[in-house]
Amino acid sequence: MARRPLPRILSTGTAQLARSRELARSAADGATDVLHPLITITRGLRRLAGAGRRKWAATPKERRGSLLFLVASVVLVVALIPYGPMLAAICLMAAAAWTGRERAAPAPSGPDDAQVQRLQSLYEALVPYFSVPEDPSPLFAHGGEWDKAFTAYGFDDDGRISHLVVRYPAYFTDGEAESRARIEQVLYAKSGRGREYHFAWDEEGNALTVTVLPPLPTDISAQRFVTAPGETVLGFTDPTAVQRTLPVADGDEQRDVPPVVWRTGIRSTEPHLLVLGRPGSGTTTLLRSVALQALQHGDVVIVEGSGTGDYACLTGRAGVLAVECGLAGALGSLEWAAHETERRLIAANRARQAGHPPPDDTKRPLWILLDRPGILGHLAAADGHRDPQSLLQVPLRHGRAAGVTVVVADQLDGMEGLTDTVRQHTRARVLLGPATADQVEEVLGAAPHTTPTADMPPGRGYARLGTGPVLRLQVPATPDPYDDATSDAHRRAVLDLLPDRTARADADLAPAAVAEG
Repeated sequence: MARRPLPRILSTGTAQLARSRELARSAADGATDVLHPLITITRGLRRLAGAGRRKWAATPKERRGSLLFLVASVVLVVALIPYGPMLAAICLMAAAAWTGRERAAPAPSGPDDAQVQRLQSLYEALVPYFSVPEDPSPLFAHGGEWDKAFTAYGFDDDGRISHLVVRYPAYFTDGEAESRARIEQVLYAKSGRGREYHFAWDEEGNALTVTVLPPLPTDISAQRFVTAPGETVLGFTDPTAVQRTLPVADGDEQRDVPPVVWRTGIRSTEPHLLVLGRPGSGTTTLLRSVALQALQHGDVVIVEGSGTGDYACLTGRAGVLAVECGLAGALGSLEWAAHETERRLIAANRARQAGHPPPDDTKRPLWILLDRPGILGHLAAADGHRDPQSLLQVPLRHGRAAGVTVVVADQLDGMEGLTDTVRQHTRARVLLGPATADQVEEVLGAAPHTTPTADMPPGRGYARLGTGPVLRLQVPATPDPYDDATSDAHRRAVLDLLPDRTARADADLAPAAVAEG
C-alpha cells in the first residue's frame, strides 16, 4: 500500500478542519437565528416580572388586598371569555417581545471644531479671574482643559452659546458684587452681544449657570385680565420668575403667560408706584394701562405734565374724576386729593372708635396718576407757586390706610427732580427702556440678574416690588386710541376697555355737535 506524502496529508487535514469550523459556525448562526426570538421574549418576561415586583413593593400594605382582588378579577374574566387565555398569552408574548428588544444606544455627540474653539476661547478669557499663582492644581490655566470647567453647554442655530454651566474654584469671591460683575461682563462679551443673559450663581456648589433668555412677548394688547380687586398687572415676565400665569387673548386664541402683579390696598407693602424711563420707552403706556385697570373698581385722577393729551380718551368717562394738563388744574386736583385723603382717614377713625365698619364712601379706591411732575415743578417755580409734588405728601404717607394709591411717572434724566417723599414712599419701581446696570440698580435698589441690552422695544424694562427680585417686564400694548399711528387692533382693544361716558360729558358735547352741524 502506497503512502501519501506528509505535506498532502497535512493540507488535507487543514482543509477538513477549516470545513468543520465553517459548518460549526453556520450551525451556531442558525441556532442563534432560531433562539433570538426566544431570548428576546425571555428577556422581556424577566423585565416585566421585575417591574411587577417593584410595583408590588411600592404599593402600600393597606392597598395590596384591593390590588390583588383587581388582578384576580381580570384573570377570571379573561378565563371565562372564549379564546381568552389564548389571546392573553399572545398579548403577553407581544408585550414581552417589545419590552425585551435590544435598544440601540444613542450615538455620542459632542461639539464640533468651531464650538470647541469658542469654548476654549471663553475658557482662556476666564483664566485671569479664576486662577491664582498659589493654586497647586488650578482649574483654570492657560492651555488647560476646558471640559473640566464647563460641565454643561449648549449652542443655538447660529453657533453661539445658549447655555453654559461653569465650575469655578472655591476661593473665588463670589459673594462680592464687583467680582460677579466682572465675570458676567466677560461672559457677555465672549458669548455674543445683543442678547440677554441670565446668571444664576450657586455659591454653595461653586457653579455659575448662564442662560440666554428668549425675548418677552410684545404682541399682548390691553384687555380684561383675570385678577382680584386690588391687583394690577404691570406687564409680563419670564416663566421661571413668578409662580403664576394669566390667560390672555391673542386674536382668536388664548394662552397662559406669567404676569407681574402689583397688589395695592390696606394690606399692601408697596402701596405706591414709581415709573421711570427714557423718551419713547412706554411710561405713558404703562400709566394708561394702570388707569384702565383701576377704573374697574375705583376712581381715577390724572394729572399730565407734558400737555400732549395722551389721556384725552379718558376725559368724561365714568370713574374719571379729572384729567388735568395745566398747572392751575393740577394744583387744584392734587390739593383736593390731599383733603380727600384726610377726610377718609378721619371718617374711618371715627367709625372704628364707634365700633362701626368704615363708611362706604371711604372704601372705593382712589387713584392719583401723575405723569411728568418735573415739568409742572418748573412751571410752578417760574410762576411762584408751590411744587405739585409737595401736595402728594399726605396721599403718599397715609394713602394705604385711606385707600388712596399714587402712581408717579417721569423721565429717567428727571429723577433728581423728584422729592424725597416721592422717593421714600414709592417702593414699587419700574424702569423702562435702555439703561445700564448701574442705572437699574440706582432706580430699583438692586442689580438685575440679566444683562441689559441697548435695543429694547417700547414697554420693555425691569420691575421690582419692594424687596423682591428684579424682574424683566414687558408692558401690554395700550396706545392712545386717538393716535393715527395706532393699529386698528390695538385701538379697538383700548376703546373696548373705556368706561361709558357720563351724562355730564354728553351734555357738554351736545352744543358743540349742534354748532358743527
